[in-house]
Amino acid sequence: MKSVLTELTFGMHKKILLLGSGELGKEVVIALQRYGQTVIAVDAYEGAPAMQVADSYEVIDMLDGKALDAVVAKHQPDIIVPEVESIRTERLYEYEEQSIHVVPSARAANFTMNRKSIRDLAAVELGLKTAPYRYATTYEELAVGVKAVGMPCVVKPLMSSSGKGQSVIRSEDDIQQAWDYALSGSRGDLAEIIVESFIDFDYEITLLTLTQQGGPTLFCPPIGHRQERGDYQESWQPMPMAPHLLKEAQRMAEAVTASLGGAGIWGVEFFIQNQTSVSDGTVYFSELSPRPHDTGMVTLAGTQNFSEFELHARAVLGIPVLSIDHVRNGASAVVLAPEGVKSDDSPVVHGAAGAVLPNTDFRIFGKPSVRPYRRMAVGLAYGPIDADAHALVAKAKEVTGRLRVG
Repeated sequence: MKSVLTELTFGMHKKILLLGSGELGKEVVIALQRYGQTVIAVDAYEGAPAMQVADSYEVIDMLDGKALDAVVAKHQPDIIVPEVESIRTERLYEYEEQSIHVVPSARAANFTMNRKSIRDLAAVELGLKTAPYRYATTYEELAVGVKAVGMPCVVKPLMSSSGKGQSVIRSEDDIQQAWDYALSGSRGDLAEIIVESFIDFDYEITLLTLTQQGGPTLFCPPIGHRQERGDYQESWQPMPMAPHLLKEAQRMAEAVTASLGGAGIWGVEFFIQNQTSVSDGTVYFSELSPRPHDTGMVTLAGTQNFSEFELHARAVLGIPVLSIDHVRNGASAVVLAPEGVKSDDSPVVHGAAGAVLPNTDFRIFGKPSVRPYRRMAVGLAYGPIDADAHALVAKAKEVTGRLRVG
């Protein structure tokens, strides 16, 4: 029997196909199921975190267009929610033509799965300030690009996730290694990279941006974060920043999300440079993800009235969000598999009982296998709205320090 909420708010029950089933997808599934929806989780490996809580699952290579078509034909979803980059995204246009709602839109998924498309949209079409950049499909083109943007510079695959394949070139001796590493970290079948000037930023933020079906665009308090090997290690919310710089970041985020269209949560990343007073500083657009962001796991600490996953679920289902309220300060810190770990079909995160501290929490993702530096859990800490961010990060790291992968 359908609940009153389902009848009044949605009009009907929805079947949702989740493409990508990691730890972020797991939280999205839980949020959608709390509104009575059915979710089918899809990924390239069995036992992925979101599969553990979904109503059913499929294991396919999502870069295989025919396999993707077969899953869509089998389940006949009302909504498709892409959660990773390695998808045959051009198929999403065809699904939209079949009246399947793609989140946030097929255009958004196609543009943001490839750094070339989104960078050209931001820098060329919208005129947003970005780091100088070049593209390369060969080592020789990379060498030319390095000379054009100058050193130090950052090299990234056009398609990758969680910082894979990213490195910094500081001298000509680094170019070959950076090229090889970028290709090894590329997702999909695209052998092309972007090289961009290294921005000597003061700090970087994720601005979680909510676009709605017929409602206003809303912004979460900015999230500060620290990266290592191109992947986030800690995040905290809010990140203190000058009001005029926050306003400029919000303007940029609204411009790019409006251009791409659709409803959902977006992780929009910015570099902030030269903030030495209340009136100066520069905001650089960096990257954008049309889905919950890993640094946004800090919202699981109750920093907002809705977590980023709950916001995404409401936007997907067309449930209005009237406001995003800052409730308390928080921080997150990741638990990584150690560098020397060997592949294990049944990794275990130990120490949960000893990781219980006041005003903290943690999530263990339940991944079925392990590799060096793979993200296996996250520690959370929270405090009042005047709590010091550094102290909260230290507390979250104390939690993660008591958890170990073995």
